[in-house]
Amino acid sequence: MTEPSEAVLLEVKDGVAVVTLNRPHVRNAIDKPTADLVAARLDEVDERDDVSVVVLAGNGPTFCAGMDLKAFAATRERPRHAVRGGFGIVEKPAAKPMIAAIEGKALGGGLEIALACDLIVAGESAQLGLPEVKRGLVAAAGGVLRLPARIPRAVAMELVLTGESVSARRGLELGLVNRVAPDGEALATAVALARSIAANAPLALKAAKRIVIDSADWPLDEAFERQEAFTGPVRASDDAAEGARAFVEKRPPVWTNS
Repeated sequence: MTEPSEAVLLEVKDGVAVVTLNRPHVRNAIDKPTADLVAARLDEVDERDDVSVVVLAGNGPTFCAGMDLKAFAATRERPRHAVRGGFGIVEKPAAKPMIAAIEGKALGGGLEIALACDLIVAGESAQLGLPEVKRGLVAAAGGVLRLPARIPRAVAMELVLTGESVSARRGLELGLVNRVAPDGEALATAVALARSIAANAPLALKAAKRIVIDSADWPLDEAFERQEAFTGPVRASDDAAEGARAFVEKRPPVWTNS
């Protein structure tokens, strides 16, 4: 059985951090210690200057089964972190771009974790859904809040109310899934996508993500003024100057995250 310290793995290479849920014996279900460890991994990648993009994956044939019900029954502890919320991620994901790499099922809490990420790459046989209503519950860890923002509202409503799941291909059609990979290659595909993102300026990536998320409820007549708080520092950064120089000199930019 996986020891607690190994329940969430972290590997960093070429600007990409891969955070892996490593509890395949329980389909990567999350208990309280694991939620705290997920939060700790996200704290670390947010702080590291050598990380621009985060990929979240699950070890084994299932991305994540959501809450570890056996652990909850034994301890009565919800898998919730004091700052980052449910599963250590849903209320405060990483500030840097995040990609979920889904193999197998991402249902209930598993999908809510994926929805906390910015992009989703799914294996061909993946299933995504929020079956909580079939258990007398509501998908309260971000499911009913985030799904309508990712796909047409009427479709989101149907999925929330029926509890039915969709395939990876249907998710791609709806805009829920960004890329569908052959089974077993979701992580590799997600890492390749992450590397293409990580080639860009780190400060610009964080600011762009923040604006996309925060601007959802900005009044249009205030939006340009509000975004200046994020775009102004990026425009004045050394990396912005480096980007212009690299373009003129026809060479790849060398980012300093400053």
